Parts: sequence; C-alpha cells; structure tokens
Amino acid sequence: MPSDAYELTDRKTFPVEAIRRLFPALERSRDFIFFDNAAGAQVPQGVLDAVSHHLIENNVQRGGRYQKSRSVDQAIAEARQSVGLLVNAEAPAEISFGMNATSFMRLVSLGIGQMLQERDEIIVTDLDHDANIATWLALESSGARILWWRMRDDGRLHVDDLEPLLSSRTRLVACTVASHSIGTLVDVAAVGALAHAAGAEVFLDCVHFGPHGVIDVQAWNCDYLVCSGYKNFSPHMGFMWGRYDSLRRLPTFREDFIPDLPPFKIEVGTFVYENVAGMNAAISYLEELGRRCGSAQGSSRRQNIIAAMGAIRDYEALLSRAMLQVLRRNGATVYGIVDEDHVYSRVPTFCFNRDGLTPQSIAEAMACADIGIRDGHMYAPRLMARLGLAMDRGAVRASLVHYNTVEEIHRFGQVLEGLVAGGP
Repeated sequence: MPSDAYELTDRKTFPVEAIRRLFPALERSRDFIFFDNAAGAQVPQGVLDAVSHHLIENNVQRGGRYQKSRSVDQAIAEARQSVGLLVNAEAPAEISFGMNATSFMRLVSLGIGQMLQERDEIIVTDLDHDANIATWLALESSGARILWWRMRDDGRLHVDDLEPLLSSRTRLVACTVASHSIGTLVDVAAVGALAHAAGAEVFLDCVHFGPHGVIDVQAWNCDYLVCSGYKNFSPHMGFMWGRYDSLRRLPTFREDFIPDLPPFKIEVGTFVYENVAGMNAAISYLEELGRRCGSAQGSSRRQNIIAAMGAIRDYEALLSRAMLQVLRRNGATVYGIVDEDHVYSRVPTFCFNRDGLTPQSIAEAMACADIGIRDGHMYAPRLMARLGLAMDRGAVRASLVHYNTVEEIHRFGQVLEGLVAGGP
C-alpha cells in the first residue's frame, strides 16, 4: 500500500494517503479541509456499503420469523459484539444502541435519580460538554447535591482535586475522557479507582475520545460509558456500555412486554438499524487499519483495534505538534495543553483565539478558503466562563482526526497568517 512521507515517533510510516482514498467525502471534496471533526467525522466506503445493503436488502423490523427480519437480528447481534470488542466489554449484552449519547445520559440520570437515598452527591466537572453536566444538575429537584470538580489553569482535571470531594455520600462521578473543546485527556483510570474506593460509580462521556485512542472500560474501571457513532466514522447513532450488574439495577421506562434485562430495558423503541450496521462496518475499518499498521499475523479482532488506535495516536501526535507550531507562530492563545512534549496528554482538538480577530471572523475566513472549522461556545458554557470567554463570542475550534494531513495544517496556517497580517 502506498504511504505518505511523514514518519511517526516510532519511525513507522502511517498510510494517510491510502486511508484518505477510503473516504468518499475526502475524494469528492479534494479542495475542502475537514477540520470540524469534533462535530462529526467522515465515513469510509465500507460504512456506506453497509448502510446501503441494509436499506436495500433488510429494511424491515427485527423480531420476525422471515429471513430478512432474522438478518436484521443477526446484524444487530454482530454490531453488538463488535462494539463490545471496541470498548473491551465483558459481554455483548453490556452494549446498547440508540439515537445519541445525550439520550443515554438522560436515561441513566433518570434511573440514578430514583436510587439516590443516602448517597445523594454527584460530582461533575467544568471541563465537560454541557450534556454531561445539565443532565445531572436536573437531579437537584430529586434531592441530589452537586459537587464541582474544577479544571485548573493548566487546562487539566487533576485527580488530587477529586479525592477530597469523594465521601460516603458520593453516588456518582460524571466526567469526560477527552475534552471536546480543548482536547485535554482525563486520567479516567485514576478516577475509577478513587470513585470505587469510595463506593461510588463512574459515568464517562467518551464521545470525543472515541476516534482518537483505545477505549478500555475494564482498565478504566468505570460503570457507564457513552459514545456517538458519528464521531467514530459511522452514521448518526449512539451507543452505551454499562456494567451488566449496574444496568440490571438501573430503573428504566419500558413497556410490559420488554424484558427487564440489558440491553432490552435500555433499547426502548426502534432505533436506526442501518446506522448500527454502519457502526459495525466502521469497526471493521479500524480492524483493517490495525492489520495494515503492523498488527501481528493472526491477531484477534481486539488486538487489531488496539494496533489501529495506537498508530492513530502516534500519527495524531505529529498533527498536534504541527498545529501547535502554526498557532504559536501566528500569536494565537491556545486553551489547554500547549507544550509539544505533552501532546500525548491531549487529542488534536484546538480551541484558540487571536487578539484583534473575532472567532467569527476567523471561522468565516476559513470557510471562504474551503476549510471547515467551528466558532462559538462549543456547548460548554461553564468551560467558556472558566476561560474568561463570553458566550456570544467563545473561541475558534479546529478538530483533526487521522485522515487529516500536515499539508492541510500548513494551508490552515497560511489563511490564518493572512488574517493576522491584515489586522483588525
């Protein structure tokens, strides 16, 4: 397979040009730069094929006796197994499919709101997407007491600040794995260890981390985890992993004919089966990428996923360094981790401002140059306040994934340099 010219820190070459050819949107829009991946990534051809196949061959309801309906049942079962491998679940039954991560957050919060009792404290952060804050704040009317785990000035959540918040009253700690705004990673394994030592549960928002690294619910020792497929190279859908015993205890709304067992008690109503088929294909794409990037012959599916995500992490570290250099050269204020020696503590998502330029003017200029980025509050009002930014202006966000290139970063830098040179 052809490869590009960029070498990684482990001296292996990442086949970014060959990867880009697998994504029809990148092939069809060669002049457009997708730097808004935090709002949704593009999909490889195999995902489109899987969605099309379902809609043409098996666009029927599951649970019937005829073959097409049985094919839907089989496709969902296969996807459940694949997503279980992606997150390292103990069993496929721990995986539930639905519309999006936000709806799963609300489902879990409503259930936990009915089980507070003497453990009535919930810890949230000011680093998170508001979806993983507001849903827990809503439980205050049910008697929950909210405690805040605050980000420090270095753009990180420090577990040393979490420990004194934990007590015998702690019901749950809700936090992100990677900030969707500033790219910071959280030491969620340490969070899991501390929370469980206090007898509490852990709810992880893995939406933004999903396309950037290895997900391991067992190593992280969490109890619930949510992802959005459309950030993970599949169509719009969401999935949740939950520890089986936690899901069994969780009160949920369901019709009488639905078994009171996971995943059935979680998957109330019909979800988008064709998009679940697409998610399954997205995981197959990652497995193939792992084989191409050096996974050992005969490796398991999980090992191939790990190899893929490891190669992605290394390549994205190169992208992070290149982007930090461009932003620094153009006098931008970057929020979060800016030290190139610590790029493995972040993902290639960059939130920044530049004196003399509004976020809106930067985003508009990039749009005119066929570069898609985002401006505004990033659905994180508390983080904006923490950074001293007004909600009606916010910041600029450029978010990259492994199909982006250093050349695209340089083109981004040229546009930004022109803006800076033009002045206010």
